[in-house]
Amino acid sequence: MTQEEQDRLGRLQRLRDSGVDPYPTKGNRTMKVREFLEQFERIQTQATPLTLVGRVRLLRPHGGLTFGQIQDESGLVQMAFRKDHLGEERYKEIQQTIDLGDFVELTGSAFTTKKGERSLDVTTLRLLTKAILPLPEKWHGISDVETRFRKRYLDLIMNDEARNTLLKRSRIVSAIRSLLDSRDFIEVETPTLQPIYGGGFARPFVTHHNALDADFYLRISDEMYLKRLLVGGFEKVYEITKVFRNEGIDRDHNPEFTMFEAQIAYENYEYGMNLFEEIFEYASQQASGNTQVLHGDVMIELKRPWKRMRLIDAVEVIGGVPASTWQDFGSAMEVMDKALPKGKRGELKRITSVGELLAFAFEELVEEKLIQPTIIYDYPVEVSPLAKKCTADPRFVERFEAFALGSEIGNNYSELNDPVDLEKRFLEEKDREKAGFDEAHQTDNDYLEAIKHGMPPACGLGIGVDRMVMLLTGSPNIKEVILFPTLRPERPLV
Repeated sequence: MTQEEQDRLGRLQRLRDSGVDPYPTKGNRTMKVREFLEQFERIQTQATPLTLVGRVRLLRPHGGLTFGQIQDESGLVQMAFRKDHLGEERYKEIQQTIDLGDFVELTGSAFTTKKGERSLDVTTLRLLTKAILPLPEKWHGISDVETRFRKRYLDLIMNDEARNTLLKRSRIVSAIRSLLDSRDFIEVETPTLQPIYGGGFARPFVTHHNALDADFYLRISDEMYLKRLLVGGFEKVYEITKVFRNEGIDRDHNPEFTMFEAQIAYENYEYGMNLFEEIFEYASQQASGNTQVLHGDVMIELKRPWKRMRLIDAVEVIGGVPASTWQDFGSAMEVMDKALPKGKRGELKRITSVGELLAFAFEELVEEKLIQPTIIYDYPVEVSPLAKKCTADPRFVERFEAFALGSEIGNNYSELNDPVDLEKRFLEEKDREKAGFDEAHQTDNDYLEAIKHGMPPACGLGIGVDRMVMLLTGSPNIKEVILFPTLRPERPLV
C-alpha cells in the first residue's frame, strides 16, 4: 500500500468517525455541466442556487480561496471555494478531506472570474464517493498503451480523445438503427451458442453444454439464423451483435467483435451496395457532422457514390495480373508463383482451384492498395458458398465487399436460395476441409431443410462495426474503438 493510499484511508476513517457517510446512495443535481456552461449568461442573472455533481479533477488552494474543477459525463467546469462564503471551519474541513478523484455534489451560484472563466461559487459541498487510489498525473496521463486498454476506466477519465471516440461509436451504432428502423427493418436477436457455426470462414470458440452433454460454438456470424427468418415470412431483418472468431489479434482484428447483419427479401446485391454506402455516409454525418475523416495524412471521403470494380478487373488494373490468366489453373499458378513475394509463395500449396487462386491474388496484390472507400464485386464461386451465381459468368457470384484504408469493412451478397445448388456447395466445402482448409464452411442440414421450404430472393448485408468506427473516427487500431478489447491475461490463470 502506498503512502498516498494510507493517507486517503485515514481521511476516510476520520469522515466516518465524524458521522459523515462517504458513500451515500445518490447524488442530487439540477443540471449537467454542459447545460451550466451553455446557459451560463441566463443562469448568472438568476438568484436561485444550482447543484452540479462530478469527479474532482483539480484542486489549487490560494490562502482563503481554492479553485478546482469537477467533471461529469458532459464536461468540465471550474469551481471556487471561498473561506468568507463557507466559513473558516468548513473551508478547512474541505481542504483536509477532499482529494482529487473524489465525487462531490456542489451547490452554489454562477460567476465569472477576473480572467473570464465561467465558474461555480460553491456554498455547499457534499461528498458522494471517497476515492482511495489517486488518478494518474494529469499532464502525462497513461503513457503505456497496454495499460490504457487494461485500465480503460482511467483512460476515459484522463484521455479526452479516447472518450470522444467511444462516444462517437455510440452515435454510429444509433445511426445504423435509426436509418434501418426508418426503412421498416425489424431488429431481432439470434442465438450466440450454435450447434453448427456458419456464415463465414473462421475458426470458432468451442464450449460444452453440461446439461445437454453437447458441444456448442460461439457464433462466428448470425447470418444463417437471419435467413431462417426470411423463410418464416419476415422481409427486412437486422441484428447488431457480438460474434467470436478464434483467430489472431492485430490492428484490425479482435477475437470478440461487433457485427451488423441484415437480410432483405426480394432484393439483390445492387440494392445492398447502395444501402451499404448510405449507412456509412449517414452514420458519419450523425457522428461528426460531415463525411470526411482524416487518417494521418489521408483524408477519407465517405460521401456517395463510392468507386466500384469487379474483383477480376481490380486484380488486373491494380494488381497487374491480366484477366486472361484465370482460364487455366496450371498456368495461373505459374503466374502467381512469379507475382508473389517469396514469403507468400508457400501458401499456394493449399489452393486447389482457379477461383481460390484469384481471390488470393486479390488479397495479396490489391487489398492493401484500396485506400478510399471502394466496393469490389463479383467474387469467385469457390470462396463464396452462400452467394448466388452471376447469370453472365457462372464462375463468379453476386457478392461484394467494401474496403477502405486497405482493410475490408463489410461482406455482402445475393443470397443463394437454391437448395440443390447449396447442397452441392456444402459438399465442395467438405472437400476443402479434407484438403486442409480448417476454416471451410460447415454443412448446416437444418438450414438446408429450412430453405427447401422456400426462401425468397434476398440480399444479405454484413458490416464489421468496430472497423466501421475506426474508419469514421480516424482511429488507427481496433483496440481504440472497443471499450474493453481482448488482451493477454496479466497474470497466469490458476
